[in-house]
Amino acid sequence: MPPPISVLFTGGNSGPWRVRTSVAVIGKGLPNARAVAIDEVAVTVAPERGAAWWLRGTTSNHRYAERAESDALAKVQPPLGRHEATRAALIPMRKTDAWWALAQDERRRIFETDSHHIALGLKYLPAIARRLHHGRELGEPFDFLAWFEFAPENEALFDEVLAALRATEEWKYVEREVEIRLER
Repeated sequence: MPPPISVLFTGGNSGPWRVRTSVAVIGKGLPNARAVAIDEVAVTVAPERGAAWWLRGTTSNHRYAERAESDALAKVQPPLGRHEATRAALIPMRKTDAWWALAQDERRRIFETDSHHIALGLKYLPAIARRLHHGRELGEPFDFLAWFEFAPENEALFDEVLAALRATEEWKYVEREVEIRLER
């Protein structure tokens, strides 16, 4: 496994990704921003002055994936930063205390056995590149920062997988979710 990557997402007036929409799906949204910058830096780096918001996260191991699932993901996962991937989505989310009170095997059952999270995602690779960042251990307001990149012609596929995931048992444990759509 590669070393963790610390990432700072900054919503403000400048950045390579222009905000198309920002919607509070569940709970409180984020202040308006015109653009988003992404910096792969130490999580202690200060965000842009005058930023509307900033979110920190770090990559980690696949916490709920079994070996066969991790291998399957690695075979078809495209890299971030592909030339044709001019659309993106940043989805910060926080799960409920009830989710975190569950044992690891109980979360795994809900995540994959009941909700088929990995199996659903595999259906949409390689059209959609993704990377998950963890913020809970950093004391951030969101447990997860899910980053997705795709070509404009694959946005309907992204909408499809997002709707399917939101209809699962797992999403009953989401208490705050913001969907930020971007383009470059």
